[in-house]
Amino acid sequence: MLISSKGRYALRLMIYIAALGDAEGKIALREVADREHISQKYLEQLVRPLMKAGLLKSVRGKGGGYMMDKEPAEVRAGDILRAVEGSTAPVACDGIDNSCARSDLCSTVKFWRGLDDVIEKYVDGVTLADLAAVPEINFDIKLQGCK
Repeated sequence: MLISSKGRYALRLMIYIAALGDAEGKIALREVADREHISQKYLEQLVRPLMKAGLLKSVRGKGGGYMMDKEPAEVRAGDILRAVEGSTAPVACDGIDNSCARSDLCSTVKFWRGLDDVIEKYVDGVTLADLAAVPEINFDIKLQGCK
């Protein structure tokens, strides 16, 4: 399974907001863009599906920004990935969700379902609070080669 830059950057955005929101919990995208070296325009595209999924909300006006719409402990990594990626399925196989007429005849569908279950359990077993609490994360230090 290959997570695109949308999934990777959405996780970074959400971790940043969960870990470093101001007193009211909000963050300007400009700050995230500067600190994480991600285009602000790209982040603006990511916040739409995250808001639609009920993970973020927008605060307008002076000092506005984005803030969590749920507690970080209630947000699973899988929620974020599914919001921006659409699916965490390892392959484009309709048999995974039983929508393929050949599901009962296919020799690989059981394997793909099993792999999908493992991926789902893993990404849903890690919360945003878990990710934001990693002590090694220092948002003032930029890791070389991390894109």
